[in-house]
Amino acid sequence: MRHRKAGRKLGRTTAHREMLLRNLLTSLFHYEKIVTTEAKAKELRKLAEKVITLAKREDLHARRQAAEVVADEKVLRKLFESIGGRYRDRNGGYTRITKLDYRMGDGAPLAAIELVGSGAAPEPSAKPARRRGRREHKEEGPRQGAAEPLAAQARDAEK
Repeated sequence: MRHRKAGRKLGRTTAHREMLLRNLLTSLFHYEKIVTTEAKAKELRKLAEKVITLAKREDLHARRQAAEVVADEKVLRKLFESIGGRYRDRNGGYTRITKLDYRMGDGAPLAAIELVGSGAAPEPSAKPARRRGRREHKEEGPRQGAAEPLAAQARDAEK
């Protein structure tokens, strides 16, 4: 039984999982919207909400606590100067997860996680462009101009 065991392991060791989430968090604050798997997005949301709450405090101790998680100094500066102030009057709910299509290679469910109020909201029907498979190529007739040089050579050979 898994009673009272919060969090997902994501198929990684503890150190690998912590670094993965740090890198995802840094990318989220840098780009303000990223696409990842649904499970990673749900784990990232917990960490992002806590760090944004730290950024709202704007004191030195909060900055040092956030620096333990955010990997880039420029992103940390952006977090405390602009992102923290953006959510000054908001009590939680700083991120939005939008479910997308499934990944082509392994069928993993994808999701976009973004900061609320960071720009235009995605359309509800926004799905990533699906690549055409081997048998789904558009039917094409014979290529134009491909047979002409051969026909000209055959006429020249007859003469």
